[in-house]
Amino acid sequence: MCRHKRLLGTPSDVAPILWQHGALARLKKGEPIDKLLFNGYSTISLGYAGLYECVKYMTGKSHTDPEAKPFALEVMNYMNAACRKWKAETNIDFSLYGTPLESTTYKFAKCLQKRFGIIEGITDKGYITNSYHVHVTEKIDAFSKLRFEAEFQALSPGGAISYVEVPDMQNNIEAVLQVMKFIYLNIIYAELNTKSDYCQVCGWDGEINIVEEDGKLIWKCPNCGNTDQSTMNVARRTCGYIGTQYWNQGRTQEIKERVLHL
Repeated sequence: MCRHKRLLGTPSDVAPILWQHGALARLKKGEPIDKLLFNGYSTISLGYAGLYECVKYMTGKSHTDPEAKPFALEVMNYMNAACRKWKAETNIDFSLYGTPLESTTYKFAKCLQKRFGIIEGITDKGYITNSYHVHVTEKIDAFSKLRFEAEFQALSPGGAISYVEVPDMQNNIEAVLQVMKFIYLNIIYAELNTKSDYCQVCGWDGEINIVEEDGKLIWKCPNCGNTDQSTMNVARRTCGYIGTQYWNQGRTQEIKERVLHL
């Protein structure tokens, strides 16, 4: 609500391409954007993360388990009901958003540890699971993962993204096409995650590894042993975006623990 109120009175001139030239609207010069903040024209997102951890704690099972999945869906429906209630009260279109979380995964994990302590399988890592995602360590094939997560994407109308982790697929384009076709037919928004790394010291263009040294996770070239981050290029998708920067310890741990789905 603070963000919504801050936008009230904003003139269209602050972003002509967005508000005057048709990217989002065609308002007149000097016209405030207020009318576009109501009646479902725009949304305010309620972001959520950690559905896996929530369900695991409450049921003792992953939300992919048939016995636990109904509870996971109940949680999702409850949050959507809250958005509908707020919309009815304010005429502002609140919408549930499966947040990619990015580096905040580490901050949230630390907050949970401080509040609840270390709970095995729940708060014992430096990250929590993005949105509704299958946990990164859970062994599941690409098609099953996408089919399962599609149901939760539909309950995240404010935005959602799914992914499958794959090895180097340059010599298996047919498999890539099969996954893409499955995505097209079964889920709203999904991507394939692969590795694209390069060591500037020795020219290695394979995967740069994550190793632990002195209690800290670092990146290390498997070919020459280089650990100088300024002389290597590492690209990873931290859900929403492919990043070429380095990440905090929580997100680095999450990247390290990802299993392949194909």
